[in-house]
Amino acid sequence: MDFLSKINGFSKERRATVIATATAVMLAIVKLVIGVLSGSVAVLASAIDSILDTAISVFNFFAIKKAEEEPNRLFQYGKGKIQAIAGVIEGTVITVSGIYIIYEAIVKLIYKKPTLMLGTSVAVMLISIVATFLLVRYLERIGKETDNIVVKSDALHYKADLLSNGAVLLALFLVSVTGFDFIDSIFGLAIGGYIIYSAYEIISDGVLILMDRSLDADIVAKIGEIISSHKEVRGYHWLKTRTDGMHNFVEFHLVLEPDMTIEHAHKIAEDLICKITALEPNKGWVINPHFDPHDDEEENVRFFEGKGSCKVE
Repeated sequence: MDFLSKINGFSKERRATVIATATAVMLAIVKLVIGVLSGSVAVLASAIDSILDTAISVFNFFAIKKAEEEPNRLFQYGKGKIQAIAGVIEGTVITVSGIYIIYEAIVKLIYKKPTLMLGTSVAVMLISIVATFLLVRYLERIGKETDNIVVKSDALHYKADLLSNGAVLLALFLVSVTGFDFIDSIFGLAIGGYIIYSAYEIISDGVLILMDRSLDADIVAKIGEIISSHKEVRGYHWLKTRTDGMHNFVEFHLVLEPDMTIEHAHKIAEDLICKITALEPNKGWVINPHFDPHDDEEENVRFFEGKGSCKVE
């Protein structure tokens, strides 16, 4: 099997990380060479960011590969949360790169290092902007189709790169027009600060998934509507939701007629599950309904708090 055939056999998410890695490698090599030769902090900052992009995209490829593995006896809910871990690591690395860029900008301000090869640097940054723009559009489309946190984190990261590349281009233009090399350092400081700021959302999303944050409020509200609108459901309680980035997990207790057969209750649950999964058809779902003859939420709360007890007959 040749390389292109193998790539085409990957999932959309894994294919996206391969394309992101290839783009980052190309841009990193070109910008690093020009950044070192020109002495531009802004170009060098962009090169360092592209090197980190490469490392992160490779890491993301293996994270998605692991997340797509089937559940087993040890990981019975699958390994979807590895994507959230990848997001936190990615955000942390981005933050460190932003701090380093700020450091380099301050050093250049102090020692007043000149910026060389302005024309070549501008050409490189123009190529970088076009390539990054096309990559962002592609990653955003895949992220929207799959709702994958790793792909969406990559898209957000490269969007930040796109803005920082534009800032680098503007900095080089202003240096060439005015001859003031400190402009390059000022833009380097701004880019470093923006990169750190952009990392916050990536880290936050990953941490919230690891902490079992509920699904979005509108999805939870729609689930509640679907359950309560069923004519044979007398009520519901103990609705709980979470996601691992690839799958949505939902559990709830249905209050049904006490003399209803299990077969009939199961049919009601199947109807509800079909409607709930239709809310996000691109996601995997694990839905666990529980049948009650009356509302026993207070008892559920006691057990959750470790205060419940049962009489064994």
